[in-house]
Amino acid sequence: MPKLKTHKATAKRIKRRGSGLLKRKKAYGTHKLGKRSTKRKRELRKNLPVVAANLENVRRSLGMK
Repeated sequence: MPKLKTHKATAKRIKRRGSGLLKRKKAYGTHKLGKRSTKRKRELRKNLPVVAANLENVRRSLGMK
């Protein structure tokens, strides 16, 4: 069976935590921030774990088993 190739766009967006969980950034936090409240912009800065429903596809994209 051939090696799994890493999907580079996914690898740049998702990192592995020390506990082994995968972390990601929230969406919509890069531009057009003037209309958003300070509270909303602060919430967008936080990292979240990858949801269990997406975990299998993300692991495959990163070349993990």
